[in-house]
Amino acid sequence: MPQALDICIRGSGIVGRTLALLLARERLRVGLVEAPAAPTPSADVRAYALNRTSRELLESVRAWPEDETAATPVQHMQVWGDRGSELNFDAAPLGSPALTWIVDVPVLEARLAEAVRYQPQIAVLTAPAPARLTVVCEGRVSSTRVEFGVDFDVTPYPQHALATRLHCEKPHGQIARQWFAEGEILAFLPLGGPQGNSVAVVWSVSTERAAQLQQLEPAGFCTELTRASKQALGTLSLSSERKTWSLQKAQARQWSGRSADGAWVLAGDAAHNVHPLAGQGLNLGLADAAELTRVLHGREYWRGVDDSRLLRRYERTRKAGMLALDVGMDGLQLLFAREGEVWSALRNWGLQGVERSGMLKNWLARRAMNF
Repeated sequence: MPQALDICIRGSGIVGRTLALLLARERLRVGLVEAPAAPTPSADVRAYALNRTSRELLESVRAWPEDETAATPVQHMQVWGDRGSELNFDAAPLGSPALTWIVDVPVLEARLAEAVRYQPQIAVLTAPAPARLTVVCEGRVSSTRVEFGVDFDVTPYPQHALATRLHCEKPHGQIARQWFAEGEILAFLPLGGPQGNSVAVVWSVSTERAAQLQQLEPAGFCTELTRASKQALGTLSLSSERKTWSLQKAQARQWSGRSADGAWVLAGDAAHNVHPLAGQGLNLGLADAAELTRVLHGREYWRGVDDSRLLRRYERTRKAGMLALDVGMDGLQLLFAREGEVWSALRNWGLQGVERSGMLKNWLARRAMNF
């Protein structure tokens, strides 16, 4: 007879697999539901900016990429406004080896899948199985969240994100670059290790503009990117396909509860979505996994993993942690994604003020790094 599950995790992305490995170390029997593979999988163009806390968490489950070309340390960050203002961050004065690490998603997912395969406490499933606790990590479009009747409050942003990868004439120099201009937000994230000359692109633009950029021939698209990036890395050429998706702020009203099948909690994008301009999405999901593991590890001996009071501790802590970030992301999106002379002047005044601020600038950098 198969061993009964303590926890069933629905969703085998980065957050789901990381959580499975963390809980397996707690000697819990974990089921991990993997979605069936797509018949014609497309290339993954995503790359994530992971802070020090996320790196340490992934290292603790032996899933951090060993190849330095798959996790590029960012030594500097440069931010430009549309009136010549500039903001610069550097890792060295903060005593850190990097401001953040830009991680190749397919490599990280492969490392996590390998770690799961060698963990005997994890059973990989093709369908949900009964367990004392179900953790929903299915992403922002979650069928289980709908099944459990959870309200998901969504505020759409008037933008789409366009992601791709580029080969650049000049090496990136371990610099993450971001431009704010005419209501658009463009980010170049360094890939390929310290000596690399490839970048991942995330371009937040209006819905209409995203459709136009997607339809351009590669040469025309690269011309638009070269103009928007002020030729910072020289001649650019596409090295992957382009992907677009709508942007939104969203949060579930409930992150924990009970259904006819038992207790459940939400984690990752199934619980919350934020704008990508600060690169915090996956860091927040991994923080969910770490907090849920911490709460279950520290539970009183008489409480099971499905104890409602225990699960509300996790919910309260993570909602409180999201509150300040939600307000901050909303404010930044409002400031940097609006067109017009007044908005342009305001954001450039803000960038210049932070650049000169000293202590505020260091505080912002340390907050983003979880330092």
